[in-house]
Amino acid sequence: MAVGEKSRRLKSKLLYKIELYSIKIIPILISGIYLMNTILSYNNIDLPILSYIVFALLLVFLYLSSYAFDFCLYHRMFLHYITLNFGINVLDYYIGIPLSDWHLFNMYIIITGLFLFVILYLRFKKNE
Repeated sequence: MAVGEKSRRLKSKLLYKIELYSIKIIPILISGIYLMNTILSYNNIDLPILSYIVFALLLVFLYLSSYAFDFCLYHRMFLHYITLNFGINVLDYYIGIPLSDWHLFNMYIIITGLFLFVILYLRFKKNE
């Protein structure tokens, strides 16, 4: 067995172990966060960061799964699109993007169009 092949197999085994561990742990973490959020909300304490943590855990799990199961770039582009949109939303909410609602909407449409173009390109390139 070549050194590169052995290294790739060891990396793959480690990735699968991390994937299996995250399948077990992430639902427990999310459940705990939901419970904490419910208790805090009952006491009139609102922590939006808890929602971001849940989203981040789900996104990390999806990225980890895409690498563990060796998804191609075409499939990961949807995750990149979600991540970019989420980042822009958070940036706009906390800092503010100096665009009117109409211009911000157009920016999202342009980003969606660009991703759609790249996704379709990768999809048809894959089928060749």
